[in-house]
Amino acid sequence: MNAVSFSADAYFAEVMREVEAIPTTRRTTLSRRSILKIGVAGGAGLVLAFQLSGKAFAASAPVKGEFAPNAFLRVAPSGRILIYSKGPEIGQGIKTAFPLIIAEELDAAWSDVDIEQAPINPAVFGSQSAGGSRSIPNSWNQLRQAGATARAMLVSAAAREWRVPASEITTQDSQVIHQASGRKLGYGALAVKASALPVPDGKTLKLKTRDQYRLFGKHFGGADNAEIVTGKPLFGIDLKVPGMVYATFTKCPAVGGKVASANLDYLKSLPGVKDAFVVEGTGVVSEVMPGVAILADSTWASFRAKSALQVKWDETNASKDSWSESTKKARELASKVGEQEITKSGDFDAAYKGAVKKVEAFYSYPFVSHATMEPQNCLAHFKGDSVEIWAGTQTPERIITVTAKMLGLPENQVTVHQMRAGGGFGRRLVNDYAAEAAAISKQAGGIPVKLTWTREDDMMHDFYRPGGFHSFKAGVDAAGKLVALSDHFITFSSDGKGPVAGGNIPKEEFPFPLIENGLLTQTMMPLKTPCGAWRAPRSSTCAFAFQSFLNEVATAAGRDHVEFLLELMGEPRWLVPDNQGSLNTGRAAGVIKLAAEKAGWGRTLPKGHGLGVAFYFSHAGHFAETAEVSVDAQNKVTVHKVIVVGDIGPIINMSSAENQAQGAVIDGISTMNLELSIEKGRIGEGNFDEYPLMRITGTPQVETHFIQSDFTPTGLGEPALPPVAPAVANAVFAATGQRIRSMPFFKNLANQAQA
Repeated sequence: MNAVSFSADAYFAEVMREVEAIPTTRRTTLSRRSILKIGVAGGAGLVLAFQLSGKAFAASAPVKGEFAPNAFLRVAPSGRILIYSKGPEIGQGIKTAFPLIIAEELDAAWSDVDIEQAPINPAVFGSQSAGGSRSIPNSWNQLRQAGATARAMLVSAAAREWRVPASEITTQDSQVIHQASGRKLGYGALAVKASALPVPDGKTLKLKTRDQYRLFGKHFGGADNAEIVTGKPLFGIDLKVPGMVYATFTKCPAVGGKVASANLDYLKSLPGVKDAFVVEGTGVVSEVMPGVAILADSTWASFRAKSALQVKWDETNASKDSWSESTKKARELASKVGEQEITKSGDFDAAYKGAVKKVEAFYSYPFVSHATMEPQNCLAHFKGDSVEIWAGTQTPERIITVTAKMLGLPENQVTVHQMRAGGGFGRRLVNDYAAEAAAISKQAGGIPVKLTWTREDDMMHDFYRPGGFHSFKAGVDAAGKLVALSDHFITFSSDGKGPVAGGNIPKEEFPFPLIENGLLTQTMMPLKTPCGAWRAPRSSTCAFAFQSFLNEVATAAGRDHVEFLLELMGEPRWLVPDNQGSLNTGRAAGVIKLAAEKAGWGRTLPKGHGLGVAFYFSHAGHFAETAEVSVDAQNKVTVHKVIVVGDIGPIINMSSAENQAQGAVIDGISTMNLELSIEKGRIGEGNFDEYPLMRITGTPQVETHFIQSDFTPTGLGEPALPPVAPAVANAVFAATGQRIRSMPFFKNLANQAQA
């Protein structure tokens, strides 16, 4: 397939469908009878099947003497409880959160729990991807049932042992308790007896209610914390296997280019270099693009050889994308209505014409990189009839599918080992680095190849957060109520059929479902630069534009911004009735009110200081944030404090929740001051000296609060990010009267001061 005709967006959409699918399509269905046969074959252990979405789950045969009620947990006679965490750990804390969900329903003492990363086997564990802040929502019921089923079997075993009704038995801290007689037994003592019992019907299980939680909402350290601080090899970049070589891979800086010639003979003569060759690849940007592979006896030797590489690129079909030209074109389009209508309500034209006050503004934001702390890397060993892969990925199942197809292997001959990833943020949903390592291993003759990207590779061959533009119009009536809102959204398309990944706006995007007379249209400009999900895709950029513009409207109407937002929400309701994945205006109002209260909204601030607020709904999470900033005479902005208030249902691990909220704020503030320049299809920035992420001295105080509602839990890593940029922009306006309508914030603010 020609590289420039490939739709990375269609690929990414497919990946996200897999991430969000419940259950995964590749799952083994077994009858209860067949499961019980497996359990008998395992000796004293039992492999339990339980129904979820009509599919059965099964574990591998347990060790003799263990109580192995399902794929997720094992109880040893000693009382130690091993829980497998099935999802990729990319820094979001899921390796700890998943076992906590199981342990809560099991009523286990956390001190009795040992945690291991589950092997990649979707037929056993179900979906094992991480993206879209869907890990906990997708696995919530599955993992609760895993723990509750084991608890029920342990209770039944104790009831038989003591000859008392099961209803008289309670559990706590890895023990079954008969209060009337004062008898207690540890779970380990019941392992053999519980293994012999029949599997309870999932419909009979009684899951805990919020008032019964003993673990949820408390602070727990991460499962890998000790290993991380002592430098144990957890990450893909740490990995070593016998006989492996170290590889680099150099691709054309402009996507779509291919190798015309390269100084391969010279490279092979360099110290430590074992081989160098051209890889033609598949021509698919999410798999293997054409490039030059260099194999050496160390990472350093491969990097030195890479710096000596001289390659002539054939750029006949390469990208010629230009951000400056796109910006110019967008400004020309801004005054028009978009070519495609996304959503429409009421009569915008009539309402806008009759408005007492009208507001218009043009907002823009640039392309940005994921800039994960750990550059992309993978170790792959092609063995002729099979391949083994070690990768820090968000979609290990997708590696199986893509690699099998690329190498002409059956999927059951692809083994993927999940490594901890040094950051994901959506970048590791796409596994081009894994496909490259597998292709290089095969072309090198079937040897283990550890491919490591340089920082420059990582910056120049990302799946970027796309830039975009919004041309707004709004009108308010005599009472200062918003009566009309339109947005001409100007975005990009790689195929002319739809927006690039992360560059779309669905009709349900906040705030349009709440607008009585609204018009949302879009125009797409052509683009070849690969795009993908960047933390809170689309919402991370739309929130800046929408929430900053709503502040402009509230100001023009002479309204308090908090009051204006609460009026917009109206009466408490689900925007999609009985759908907990939709916006709930009552929950939205709740986080807005609490954020304002915690910030001391309306208080008098020192001169040069400002307080801003913003709300956004994304990834089923309701978040409001306030930012307090100061701006000096040179227009230097300091963000002093950000207050985060979220409603995402029950918090599993408060430590992780706070960490994710803090990280989202820091990531959001850092990125709102970054930009990538794209000219002649090339990314202009190659490393952190040109793309300066926030340093620790620039981080604000972050205060977090959670409304722990009884709704099904939703994700956190993404929805906490979108409100921070508009909250800061609104605070800058409160402090200075200057509007920030484009990113990077502080650079553009400084330019305004100079002008």
